[in-house]
Amino acid sequence: MRPIELLGVPYTSMAAPGGIADGICALRTAGLLERLTKAADVIDAGDLDLEEPSGRRGPAQLLNEAALVHLFHATREAVAATLERDRLPLLVGGDCPALLGPLAALRDRHGEAALLMLDGHEDAWPPQLSPTGEASDSEIAIALGLVSSLPAGLAAALPLVAPEAIAMLGPRDAAELAGAGVASLEGRVGLFLDDGAVRDRGAANAAAEGLDVVRRAAPAFWLHVDLDVLRTDEFPAADYLQLGGLGWDDLREILARALADDRCAGATVVIYNPDRDPDRTVAANVVEQLAAALGAASNLAS
Repeated sequence: MRPIELLGVPYTSMAAPGGIADGICALRTAGLLERLTKAADVIDAGDLDLEEPSGRRGPAQLLNEAALVHLFHATREAVAATLERDRLPLLVGGDCPALLGPLAALRDRHGEAALLMLDGHEDAWPPQLSPTGEASDSEIAIALGLVSSLPAGLAAALPLVAPEAIAMLGPRDAAELAGAGVASLEGRVGLFLDDGAVRDRGAANAAAEGLDVVRRAAPAFWLHVDLDVLRTDEFPAADYLQLGGLGWDDLREILARALADDRCAGATVVIYNPDRDPDRTVAANVVEQLAAALGAASNLAS
């Protein structure tokens, strides 16, 4: 594997600061860098300097639209610079809109980008229907160019990815979407395996299907991991909990196979909220599990 460059993303789509924006700090305190460097060749690039939330919905009906644009440009530039150094960017902390800038950086570099997404939610809500207004409800809709009235600094870059270039593993919010009258992405993206389908196939087979889709779709793909793809008993430090989900064994397997793939350009790992982990036992487990996945990926790639 190429050397990995760790970059912290202290960002939240919520109305108030803190919460998941503090996730990278808590994970660093739990030994993130030290454990990762024992598992793979990891270089620390520090944390991004990002804007705090305004708490207001903008013209696109998303909260914190100026902060979202700042995040987009900051991650796009950071990932582009890391790729120029022939390193694999690993963005940790914050929430799901952190994937938008990396997708733009991949498209800038290769002409096209693909996305392997592990998430408990589809994240394609029309913002005006989102009960929260958080961009983490809608980043896939944004990436597909389906959201209108976005600030020019983001809108001009869209769309970032084609539907057929997205492989989604693990979503389990179909009932919520149906109840709100929001169309599912199932049947509209390159691959859609909900959590039950991933478990039925087995993690290795699900990973192989997803990798086949993204490898055929573009010269490089981005790996996105929202930790709420996990079962609540294995990862309780998320803001929006659901029944079902994958286990850490499943997630480690998929992560290792994706990171070992030579077309994987980088990854985001998001959604850990230290406010929901007062004794930091979840933080310690996240650190250990990520290190184990990196170690397994290094072995697969060698």
